Formats: sequence, C-alpha cells, structure tokens
Amino acid sequence: MNDQQLMQQVVGLAREAGKAILPFWRADVAVTAKADDSPVTAADLAAHEVIAKGLQALAPEIPVLSEEDCNIPLSERQQWQRWWLVDPLDGTKEFIAGTEEFTVNIALIERGRVVFGVVAIPTNGRCYYGGQGLGAWCAEADAAPQTIKVRLAPPVGVGFTVVASRRHSSPQQEALLAGLSTAVGELELANIGSSLKFCLLAEGAADCYPRLAPTSQWDTAAAQGVLEGAGGEVLDLDGQAFAYPPRESLLNPFFLALPAAAPWRGKLLQLASTM
Repeated sequence: MNDQQLMQQVVGLAREAGKAILPFWRADVAVTAKADDSPVTAADLAAHEVIAKGLQALAPEIPVLSEEDCNIPLSERQQWQRWWLVDPLDGTKEFIAGTEEFTVNIALIERGRVVFGVVAIPTNGRCYYGGQGLGAWCAEADAAPQTIKVRLAPPVGVGFTVVASRRHSSPQQEALLAGLSTAVGELELANIGSSLKFCLLAEGAADCYPRLAPTSQWDTAAAQGVLEGAGGEVLDLDGQAFAYPPRESLLNPFFLALPAAAPWRGKLLQLASTM
C-alpha cells in the first residue's frame, strides 16, 4: 500500500474515531486532569482505542505515539523510522465547552518529517487531509473531495487574516502581530480552536498562523501535513522546516504557518528572528 492509499484508509479511520466521540459530546461527560493538568475525558479514550486498533490493523509494523499513550521511552522512540503521531481528540477544552471546534488528528511521520496528515471534524463529518507532494483535499461527509490550496494574498475587500487561538497567546506573539501589521496593513483575526487553524490556511480562508505559545507534537503534525499538501509550510522562528525528531520533551518549539510562496514571507521571518 503506497502513502496515497494509506492516507485514504486513515481518512475512514479518523471518521470512525469521530463517531466514537459524538455520544459523549454535550453529555456532561466527566473530566479528569492528567499529570500536566490538561483535561481528558472518556471521549478522548474511546477515540484513542478506535485509532490504535485501526492503525494496528492497517500497518502493524508502524508504531503509534498518541497523546493518550505517550509514555514511551526516548530510547525506544529513537529507533523508529516511521511512526504515527495521533491526537484522538484535539481541542478537549472546546469539546468540554460544547463547541464544535474539536478534531481527530492522525499524522504519519518519517524521519521526523510529516508524510501526510488527516484532520476530521466529528460534528459535521468534514475531513481535511494531505501531505507534501501528495496534494490536499477537503471532503464533506457525503460529497466528493475538493482540492484545496493556500492563497498568496487576500481577495479584494478582505483584510489580511491571522489565525489565533481562542485560549492561547503571549506577549511575544502580540509583538509579532504588531510588526506584521506594519508590513501588510490592518490585521483581521480569526479565532478558532484545535488544529482547524492550519486548515483555514490550507483552504485559502486565512493568511498566517503564528504560534508563540505552547503546543505538543500531536497538536500540530496532522494539520501541518494538510497545509503542506496545499502549498503551505510550517517553520520555526529561525526559518527552518518544522520537524518532529524523537526527543525527550514532546512539546513543540514556537512556529509560523504560512503559504510557502507568500510575498511577505521574508518580513515575517525577519520579525520572528527578533522574538
């Protein structure tokens, strides 16, 4: 099975995981705090079980690193060449709050780089998927997939749109946005939860997503695959391609998500280098 075929299989699996989540949504589900104080619910665990079993059946030779099963020694992870990086329910806080802004994230990683990613939205059946060199698509629940791509400039009459998190910012991020505004004009902010921030860029509905606040590897990898397939890129603040090498900490460095051919790319990197 090649990567394109494998990706199609994972789309179906992500949707199955979404169906496992839905019975718990807006159902006063019990919330437990994990060791890092982040919340976890029965919905997270139900989706994890579906994905873990499904990936084992699809490709038993590829190990899985999931938010709900991440206590794997670095010495073991360093031996991996290809692995799955999974967030069974990204946006648990949005899920608990009863919004629709939560997703199922599944990415295939090879030597630290994203091969492809799948981001499914349980509440409406929409699924984004793609990878560098593979392309990117958005598929509604009962419709044929549509190719998506980034935009290099906002349409006439639309402002430069920066995607931000509802819950996370930082003084550094605010300073970066202020500098970006001097380069491209007044910014419009699109606030949305979970990995959908990347997907807005991938489908040409936004222009930039800077993240100078904490994230974990499973928060970003799947949607990075979608964005890269759509002509975007994710960079660290030094302008290097964003990667997922095995390391002790599963926290990400800060990053910038943008169209790879954006005319303002150089200005953004210049600003980021001062952060």
